[in-house]
Amino acid sequence: MPSLNDIRSTFLNFFERNGHKVVDSSPLVPRNDPTLMFTNSGMVQFKNLFTGAETRDYKRATTAQKCVRAGGKHNDLDNVGYTARHHTFFEMLGNFSFGDYFKEQAIPFAWELLTKDFGIPKDKLLVTVYHTDDEAANIWKKVAGLTDERIIRIPTDDNFWRMGPTGPCGPCTEIFFDHGDHIWGGPPGSADEDGDRFIEIWNLVFMQNEQFEDGSMRALDMQSIDTGMGLERIGALLQGKHDNYDTDLMRSLIEASAHATSNDPDGPGKVHHRVIADHLRSTSFLIADGVMPSNEGRGYVLRRIMRRAMRHVHMLGAQDPVMHKLVPALVRQMGAAYPELTRAQAMIEETLRSEETRFRQTLDRGLRLLDDELAKLPEGANLPGEAAFKLYDTYGFPLDLTQDALREQGRSVDTAGFDTAMAEQKAKARAAWSGSGDAKDAAIWLELAEKHGSTEFLGYDTEEAEGQILAVVADGADLGEATEGQTVSIVVNQSPFYAESGGQVGDTGLIKTETGAARVTDTKKVAGVFLHMAEVTLGTISRGQGATLSVDHDRRSAIRANHSATHLLHEALRRALGDHVAQRGSLNAPDRLRFDFSHNSAVSPEELARIEAEVNDFIRQNSPVETRIMTPDDARGLGAQALFGEKYGDEVRVVSMGQLADSGKGADGQTYSLELCGGTHVVRTGDIGAFALLGDSASSAGVRRIEALTGQAALSHLRDADRQLSEIAGILKAQAGDVVNRVKSLADERKALANEVAQLKRQLAMGGGGAGQAAKDIGGVKFIGRRVEGVGGKELGALVDEMKLQLGSGAVLVLAEAEGKATVAAGVTPDLVDRISAVTLVQTATAALGGKGGGGRPDRAQGGAPSLAAADDAIAQVEKLLEETA
Repeated sequence: MPSLNDIRSTFLNFFERNGHKVVDSSPLVPRNDPTLMFTNSGMVQFKNLFTGAETRDYKRATTAQKCVRAGGKHNDLDNVGYTARHHTFFEMLGNFSFGDYFKEQAIPFAWELLTKDFGIPKDKLLVTVYHTDDEAANIWKKVAGLTDERIIRIPTDDNFWRMGPTGPCGPCTEIFFDHGDHIWGGPPGSADEDGDRFIEIWNLVFMQNEQFEDGSMRALDMQSIDTGMGLERIGALLQGKHDNYDTDLMRSLIEASAHATSNDPDGPGKVHHRVIADHLRSTSFLIADGVMPSNEGRGYVLRRIMRRAMRHVHMLGAQDPVMHKLVPALVRQMGAAYPELTRAQAMIEETLRSEETRFRQTLDRGLRLLDDELAKLPEGANLPGEAAFKLYDTYGFPLDLTQDALREQGRSVDTAGFDTAMAEQKAKARAAWSGSGDAKDAAIWLELAEKHGSTEFLGYDTEEAEGQILAVVADGADLGEATEGQTVSIVVNQSPFYAESGGQVGDTGLIKTETGAARVTDTKKVAGVFLHMAEVTLGTISRGQGATLSVDHDRRSAIRANHSATHLLHEALRRALGDHVAQRGSLNAPDRLRFDFSHNSAVSPEELARIEAEVNDFIRQNSPVETRIMTPDDARGLGAQALFGEKYGDEVRVVSMGQLADSGKGADGQTYSLELCGGTHVVRTGDIGAFALLGDSASSAGVRRIEALTGQAALSHLRDADRQLSEIAGILKAQAGDVVNRVKSLADERKALANEVAQLKRQLAMGGGGAGQAAKDIGGVKFIGRRVEGVGGKELGALVDEMKLQLGSGAVLVLAEAEGKATVAAGVTPDLVDRISAVTLVQTATAALGGKGGGGRPDRAQGGAPSLAAADDAIAQVEKLLEETA
């Protein structure tokens, strides 16, 4: 019996032998179709090839594409576990031709593979064709020898595929297997077609037309083939089963669930095991492709799937988390075909474990509250919508879990009442928002958030993606479209652009549509809606269009490097200065980083050097930068640092980087830096390149500020410093290594010369030392009053002291003007300070000069004046004062 892995290989090998390129499965998050939540078919990654928007070096391809259908238009979640063929995750086998071959080869390929390589009896197969597709019907007759009774013509859209309301389209042919008359059901197109006797196993789409808005069609210039075969369905057929959950792969997961919960895989808990096995695949693959549980968008759908599985674990009686224990069994089955599963195994296990641990508290509380609500109702009555909304809004118990729990009791929820309660809550939120004093156009953002939900951020994993334009806003109104030259805010459903938050600046880049282009100059966020602030540079940008969004790669890379370096800097500061260091603000821009932190004194040059060296050590370590999702409490329990200004919800992203040789201060085992952060970061610390501190300064009381550079900017800064050092060495005619000593020597020489010059100036000011001869006797007090030139204010004190010394006993008044400043200094010898104060002399002189004030000690004082124009009068006023004092 072939395993599902064997069947997958047989399919791919068959088409590779027939000239097809084996193309790896694309991620579950589509990058080229903004209308899809998840990749749900094999053709999604080839969409642009079919439309001619892209070309590759092959025209034939084959894939085993991982798919998820659990949200939006394609939602099989509620049926999973209860039917034989519904899954949230499945594999779609397909072969594709991009204008190379058409029906005449696609049908023979399918027939040969099914009947020869897979060995399916020919008499068990029948097909459908679109009722007007005579060409396909004739090929089936010729290639397979099928009679008209086994070629069923279907006149409905079941056999006519469309990419959308307009664009490529064409008829299909579907291949069915007859399981025999012992199973109820009729052939396709009959009244009993919903039975399980005839099961579709393969669909071949003939993409031959283009449809226009008026309903008309024309033949495509490039006619193509798109086929899809569910691996689980063909696997059940080839393994002799009638239920996808009985295949070897699904059975192994079911048995792993049974073992982990100590339950019979085929007992009363059979449905629970089936749900767990299916949801294990979808959740694990979604996490491996970068989707993390959250309360919106794809993350919310992932959480719904996870929690639905976890509720079924709970119903099996398990007391501890189980889902993460099943991941190794999945990796054993599918890791070889999908290596991303193996690479992400540790992250998948941790995410499932932490999510289940948290959810058990919500589940226990929610189920108790649900039982309390049901106890108030008549037997078998449905749950009122208001009660379901209370469970959701107040206690965090989702509607779909309430519906799932009630389903097993044969009850349902009044969803209309639930929607009414939800609408009332939104109305209250809108009223609160309107009165909050925000910008005048805030109402439009709340309206868009209510209508479309929050913008889904894709930028952790990509810098380019497709989105659908939801609004083109200017002056608080949705314009619908904007033309060249207009400045608007463009809103899309999903975006790789980071919106300014947590110190990281918003991204810039380009938005392109079929009819125009816009240059994004900034990205901000209001009410969960990303505002791409842009100038339309070409044509027209319109609401409803698909758009390609491209982030400025170089700028984003520089911002990422600065942001990651900020985390390393934060930890280095804590280790160098103490645990009191905490962030008080930051800026992560493309050209620099700025970090404000609590600290009461300047950081010494030696400390700065150690901090810079430590950051560079961890950059060179080139360790991976890892991100996990957890509750704020769990993150803080690990020792994660919360960044100033961040607002944290039910979950946070915890970013860790750097590995310690020993535990040291590092929280979370050997991790160096562990912080709560929603920003974008480098993949490895080595991507930062280099780190250069520019210096430390005061920001405010008790807060210091450090600025730094990374990457090319840091290298340019260091090269600049090196160039300047070389220039200085050249000027000094010294080696670079001797510059410091040479500069110190020059500084000492300059100081000595300055002292010598000052001494000479003082001597000159004293008239060559004959101070005593110049003194006047005023009331028995020797007095010198003199205006001097070329002596600065700082030198006057020493000059006054020397003049006092030469007088022996007396008073001195010196007026000087240098570098545009007028200064007055006075001195009184110790024997006279009881009679005469130098302060009084200075204040008298400055008043005469048109100034005021002055101060000091009784023996020496100093003050300033606007000018010395009235110097003679100032000296005369002091002499008069001395006479009066005598």
